[in-house]
Amino acid sequence: MTPGKQGGSQRLREEIDDRLAFLGAFLRRPARVGSVVPSSRFAERRILDLAQVELAGSVVELGSGTGGTTRAILAAMPARARLLSIEIDPRLHALLRRIRDPRLFAHLGSAEDLGAVLAAHGMGPVDAVISGIPFSTLGRTRAERVLAEIARALAPGGRFVAYQVTGAVERLARPFFGEPYGELELLNIPPVRVFRWVKTAREGAGVTKR
Repeated sequence: MTPGKQGGSQRLREEIDDRLAFLGAFLRRPARVGSVVPSSRFAERRILDLAQVELAGSVVELGSGTGGTTRAILAAMPARARLLSIEIDPRLHALLRRIRDPRLFAHLGSAEDLGAVLAAHGMGPVDAVISGIPFSTLGRTRAERVLAEIARALAPGGRFVAYQVTGAVERLARPFFGEPYGELELLNIPPVRVFRWVKTAREGAGVTKR
């Protein structure tokens, strides 16, 4: 077998392993995962574009899953940027740690501790927060804690992008961020809604629709 074919076979095996791991995580804790398969490349492209990852010096990913979107973020962001990915499922986190990129900090834990995790890694206000957490299953109290952490973590002009199967995050986030800009990606299983908010320049002023 040629090196090219070997590399292709390896990538295919890893993709199958990732999908099986994602399905296993969903079956163990469906409320944490929210979908039975990872995001499609079409959804990933829409997420990256709305978050303007190519312009970001620092990015946070909440709910990294098997790392498909993580890899897409790393491929799109600048060479000197940094990515903090937080995953609460230990088995999915173990897959994330297979990614060999010095720009990536993979953290096992909860998005509710975002501020403390950022401080531990020496990261200040960030340019973008990308979240695949299924806010509709968190419960209102936990969801509001996560959203408050995101609001504090964003730099002025920073983007918060949430991709969700339902629109619950729009309602939950409104007191923190106002009205979002939203798009629907049909080329995903299931179709996914992608919302974006942009933080205003004035400290404590929340974010604005763009």
